[in-house]
Amino acid sequence: MKKIHLFAAAIWLALVSPLALADDTPLFVPQWLGAQYTFIDQHQSSLHSPYSGPLSLHAGGDTERSHTFGAYFGVALPAHFQFYFDVEMFKGEAVSGATGLGGVANGDVVHSGGGSLSKTAYVARRYLRWTLPLGDGREPAARGQDQLPDEEVTQRIEIKLGKMAVSDDFDKNRYADAARTQFLNWSLLNNTAWDFAADTRGYTDGLMLGWINPRWSLRYGIYLMPTQANGTKLENSPQRARGEQLELTLQPYADGAVLRLLAFRNIANMGVYRDAIAYALAHGTLPDIHADDRPGRRKYGFAINGELPLADDGETGLFARAGWNDGRNESFAYAEVDRTLSVGLQLSGVHWGRSQDHLGVAFAVDALSPAHRDYLALGGQGFTLGDGALAYGREHIVEAYYNIAVVDHLTLAPDIQLIHNPGYNRDRGPARFVGMRAHVEF
Repeated sequence: MKKIHLFAAAIWLALVSPLALADDTPLFVPQWLGAQYTFIDQHQSSLHSPYSGPLSLHAGGDTERSHTFGAYFGVALPAHFQFYFDVEMFKGEAVSGATGLGGVANGDVVHSGGGSLSKTAYVARRYLRWTLPLGDGREPAARGQDQLPDEEVTQRIEIKLGKMAVSDDFDKNRYADAARTQFLNWSLLNNTAWDFAADTRGYTDGLMLGWINPRWSLRYGIYLMPTQANGTKLENSPQRARGEQLELTLQPYADGAVLRLLAFRNIANMGVYRDAIAYALAHGTLPDIHADDRPGRRKYGFAINGELPLADDGETGLFARAGWNDGRNESFAYAEVDRTLSVGLQLSGVHWGRSQDHLGVAFAVDALSPAHRDYLALGGQGFTLGDGALAYGREHIVEAYYNIAVVDHLTLAPDIQLIHNPGYNRDRGPARFVGMRAHVEF
């Protein structure tokens, strides 16, 4: 802890120093790479609800506000090494406690830990990055979050080791990737059928290996899983529990279409839905997937992710995602979704004289495996779902936002969402969400 405090003091000195913003900062001098504040005010309307459980959307509606603060730092080191250190803080809550949905309506509240964690500052990322140049081609890299200002070699081997978010490097998408500036719903930020390793706040420890080329790249990542579903504590060894993913990215033409193909496998202390159901029926109890947890259980899945720039230097474009996992073992780290499909559009405001504004519209469908839906129908609970019963139907999500560039560094974004069959339950809903987001970034 003392070392962390000393490092924080060094970072503060770098922040107030003129060197902190210079592109030619010497080695070993920490640089401030950015800071952000995001405020989201979201209202969930009342909904039809003949019954509910402990993890249902609130039938009478709810209004909550969330705040996230972040400061991001980096240090250039010899021999192509860099070190990054991010500090964040979350305040507030999510509507209905971020439960009752497959696609949760406020993607930024993942950092709250479901309201169970402290509201003090925490270390979000702390990792070492190393690159090995494989060619002479270079491209400029502007200062940004977790990006030191420099020139990047376009053909390289890249390694990251430490604490980070798995989605920092996998399942990226230009048009649907960040709750602080784009879509808010979880099912439009990442592939929700991809149950990637993360603690309750969305971070984990691990290793990423990348082979980067101008027209394609191949990445492999191995990360620690939590000790229990949506848990705060990570396993201490990848031999015991881990999340692995392999992603191939294809981009034949610069600034053209991008296609990402991802496969993943999780090994963790997971329960099996059919086993939990069988035990409950034999003993006359409600099924409890958590009581069936056993180490070494495996879960696998696949995802596809595409983006297609159409006009305005890529500021107008389309995106789509599709994902599937086996749905046999419990949803463990990200979302209670076993199959997903989403499509959407980002439109630049240049067409109505507002070149910094963006309009986004998207649609997503989430679904459960047969075993998962039977488990919920018998009264079982996951970590975000549990109405006490279930008349199963796919969850349908429509979202639209308009990002308004008010002044430099400040955007405002009204957001609306309509969700049919919330929590995959045809007996409940529809649910409507209206929100306003303010985002400040330097």
